[in-house]
Amino acid sequence: MSRAKISLLLTALLMALVVVACGNESGEATPEPSASPEASEMPGQSDTDLESGGLVIYSGRSESLVGPIIERFEEETGIDVKVRYGGTAEMAATILEEGDRSPADIFYAQDPSGLGAVAVQGLFEELPADILERVDPRFRADDGSWVGITGRARVVVYNTDRLSPEDLPSDLWGFTDPQWKGRIGWAPTNGSFQAMVTAMRAIWGEERTREWLEGILANEPTVYENNTSIVAGVGAGEVDVGFVNHYYLYRFLAEQGESFPARNSFLPGGGPGSIVLVSGVGILKNAEHRDTAEQFVRFLLSEEAQTYFAEKTFEYPMNPAVKPYGDLPPLDSLNVPNVDLSNLTDLQGTIELLREVGALP
Repeated sequence: MSRAKISLLLTALLMALVVVACGNESGEATPEPSASPEASEMPGQSDTDLESGGLVIYSGRSESLVGPIIERFEEETGIDVKVRYGGTAEMAATILEEGDRSPADIFYAQDPSGLGAVAVQGLFEELPADILERVDPRFRADDGSWVGITGRARVVVYNTDRLSPEDLPSDLWGFTDPQWKGRIGWAPTNGSFQAMVTAMRAIWGEERTREWLEGILANEPTVYENNTSIVAGVGAGEVDVGFVNHYYLYRFLAEQGESFPARNSFLPGGGPGSIVLVSGVGILKNAEHRDTAEQFVRFLLSEEAQTYFAEKTFEYPMNPAVKPYGDLPPLDSLNVPNVDLSNLTDLQGTIELLREVGALP
């Protein structure tokens, strides 16, 4: 990889990290509505500590989320795991900078854009067939370089005191109608929102995406800090609808009960508003503990680990043997758009577009 390519990729990834950090949330799940922001605030391991482990993970997912399942793997196998926590963009940039000197065996990312940025440089090994076959092809890399571990569906959360599902458009484009003026909540600095817009550019094209953003802005949306605050705002009646990931609502329902006046709409019309973003893992080609790394990936896709994610984080399990949480509709019932998640790497282009239309400063 040339120094020029490394410089460009690092610039794009680090700029994305700065923009997401300004929103005080990276799009990641946290255990409770009141929980603190994401992994970029978590302390990491020193390089000396990392070298002493039997498996080294660079994690863009927070310790509060994946720490318990990593500890369970250690208990069951006796393998000492060292983890360096940070934001997904930060960890991807670090891997690109370190290259074949990286001590990381595994990159565990919260979204496919970070995985794609590393994969496009050929730094991942192809995963074994028995691992890849456990996951629907839609939720893993076409070249076998990474595999999804959990799914996060984009939805519209709506206030049930004011709306019923029949009142909502079938896809995101419908929210550009003037009837939604002053009724929408969004978080343009949020990482998962930006990933959705990146997918929108791939599905709809640049101009139609620009038109959608301008149409939403014309409807004077309320800007929120993150997904959690959007759901809280919808429940409080500050706005009627919001663009979020599906699992945020379930944390409020778990804490406040079924009387919480908000529910999710999985848009039946498909398109970018129905995309399922995945957290996922890839094994580095230079991994010193390759066999152990493969063992860990198999564990993440086991029924035990997948049940943990379904019940504790309310995300979609990738293992079809494990049912989604509660009343979540099955993944195969959703109208998920046909887009290669590995190609959602141009986050910098999305940030530039958001700035051009005035959604970001």
